Amino acid sequence: MELVKPSVLFDRDAEWADLTSFATDPALGATLAIVYGRRRQGKTLLLELLAEQTQGLMFTGLEQSASQNLAAISRVFAAHQGLGVPVAFARWEQAFDALVALGERHLPATVVLDELRYPPATAPEIPSILQRALSPRGRARQRSRTRFVLCGSAFSVMGRLLSGSGALRGRAGRELVLHPFTYREVADFWGIDDHDLALRIDALVGGTPAYKDFSEGDQPASLADLDAWVVRRLLNPSTAYFREGRVLLAEEPDVTDRVLYFSVLSAIADGKTRRGQIATTLGRPESALAHPLTVLQETRLIERNQDALRANRSTFRVCEPMLRFHQLVIAPNEGRLVRRQGADVWAEISDTISSRIYGPHFEDVARQWTALHASRATLGGRASDVGTTAVSCRLHRCHHEVDVVAVERGPGIPDRLLALGEAKWRTDAVGTGELQRLRHIRGLVANAAEPARLILFSRSGFTTELAQEAGGSSDVELVDLERLYTGR
Repeated sequence: MELVKPSVLFDRDAEWADLTSFATDPALGATLAIVYGRRRQGKTLLLELLAEQTQGLMFTGLEQSASQNLAAISRVFAAHQGLGVPVAFARWEQAFDALVALGERHLPATVVLDELRYPPATAPEIPSILQRALSPRGRARQRSRTRFVLCGSAFSVMGRLLSGSGALRGRAGRELVLHPFTYREVADFWGIDDHDLALRIDALVGGTPAYKDFSEGDQPASLADLDAWVVRRLLNPSTAYFREGRVLLAEEPDVTDRVLYFSVLSAIADGKTRRGQIATTLGRPESALAHPLTVLQETRLIERNQDALRANRSTFRVCEPMLRFHQLVIAPNEGRLVRRQGADVWAEISDTISSRIYGPHFEDVARQWTALHASRATLGGRASDVGTTAVSCRLHRCHHEVDVVAVERGPGIPDRLLALGEAKWRTDAVGTGELQRLRHIRGLVANAAEPARLILFSRSGFTTELAQEAGGSSDVELVDLERLYTGR
């Protein structure tokens, strides 16, 4: 049974449907769902609403001793059951026995355990207790309908619980990751109709729901107000935005050498996207970067992108805009910013903002559009993978970087190159020269029976000449901001 989603919860339709169907499943046998994602994605709100709608129990672990958390869950249990006398679980086994018993009353019982990372830090037996409780021949599986939902923010902690040797490996029937909102969802969430403004907001702060709350009701009224808003909000040392980039890294327990990790992030944000480039920038051997790059990928702070056409080449990108903003803007200028010189700093680094934030973000959004929104008619197929590539050119003695590469893959059939695309974040309209460049690059790629489509993305529109040429070509697509946000 799917419960009606409360209006206070924006989007998250699929997650709500998955969780409510899980929580209300009448089948006999206790079950487990795992929910995780970085902080401030709305996990707690989602689960609070789930517990309310199902009259379930919700316990949030705190960074305190095991005995304190055990006393806290005892109080939550007593309040949930409406007991007139206090409950005092002596051990975590007793607590889980009582939670399992909630589901022995013929109806499903929701039990949400939020911020799981804290209790196991001082009571490491908790995952094993739950593992035993959910064993196929155990009491919970034979007699209970308790629906356990475990939630956590630390990817490393949750990953260990579910890994090959983790205590809960194979026990979870559902595993949900709450991701930041996509660029279209950001525009709706912030209530922004101006596509240019919406794209810039997404580039600066990303799709984390709580970041809108950070603005305390103050958001740019128009594109003309954006610079002033950045100064009074993002560059203001009194706001939560100002500290967020540093906090994001500090929250991950596996990040030990913060200087090293921040150095890696700074290099990637500055355009050093290949492993060798990062190593050169840091003055370290490539082998020394294996661990920090792995941790940053596991915590979803950076993303490794495989070249769409070359199996032996990959790049990295910072996938959290607030972290990128911190590394490129706040960290290098922190001394001046704390002296309230934000307006001067912002004006001086406008080129950096365009080339390192807005431009790369526009390219990423172009790839998102191609992967999520472009129709079969647009691409001439359905893209299995969308990425980037670099095509070697003897004529120009260089490698041509391609912003968007869409490939269709399928079992037993050769990969098919569907489209090559270029994304231009600039103030003037894109002209026929960019189309000729794409045609040249297409000619360098191995010929196929059906030539790849060519897609041009532009923030500032297209020249009349290009629009006319594209109109007469079945293999050319032009995507402006309007189409990027509303079209296919």
